[in-house]
Amino acid sequence: MATLLIPLVGPLQAWGLDAKFDLRQTAPEPSKSAAIGLLCCCLGRDRSESLEDLAAMPFGVRVDREGSLLRDFHTVQDVIAADGSKVKTLVSNRWYLTDAAMLIGFQSDDRDLVKKIHQALQHPHWTPCLGRRSCLPTVPLAAGGVVNLPLLEALQQAERLVAGDKDLRAVIEDSTGTQQRPDQPLAPFSKRLFGIRRVRTLSIKPCLPST
Repeated sequence: MATLLIPLVGPLQAWGLDAKFDLRQTAPEPSKSAAIGLLCCCLGRDRSESLEDLAAMPFGVRVDREGSLLRDFHTVQDVIAADGSKVKTLVSNRWYLTDAAMLIGFQSDDRDLVKKIHQALQHPHWTPCLGRRSCLPTVPLAAGGVVNLPLLEALQQAERLVAGDKDLRAVIEDSTGTQQRPDQPLAPFSKRLFGIRRVRTLSIKPCLPST
């Protein structure tokens, strides 16, 4: 068993809740489908390719710094409405997380797969981003490395990304969890099919950064 850890740190992050054109919200942490999309970007997998091996890995996220919400406005012209008519101008509201820091993890018994993904994080096929193309990471995605620990234990033992000693919020995939998330890919991204997965939210106290 091995867990791949990936730090998500940058001035801006955006983890979509919906895809309405005039309102693009952000969740407080990445969904599993968004995190898998990040892996696909680094691996060079097309939207039509299978996600079965990636989707099978349990996923978790530790929020080291929650970040603050920021709203941006985009003005778009000649937008085609649902009835086929054209709307002259549309204002799109887009929300971002500023100064957030998170550590995500994928657990797998397939060490070759984990190693392959980690190598792809070091040499990504396409430029990775933290949810949207304008949100670039400031910490190398491969910096978390691979550890021989289960997912939760790996997140607990990994050093903090941000100085402090408070307990941190973590969302862990758990078949017995009481919370549900509609972000489990059931097919290639081109088909847009997602199922429900169960998670639990808990507080953990990870290791302090080494001095």
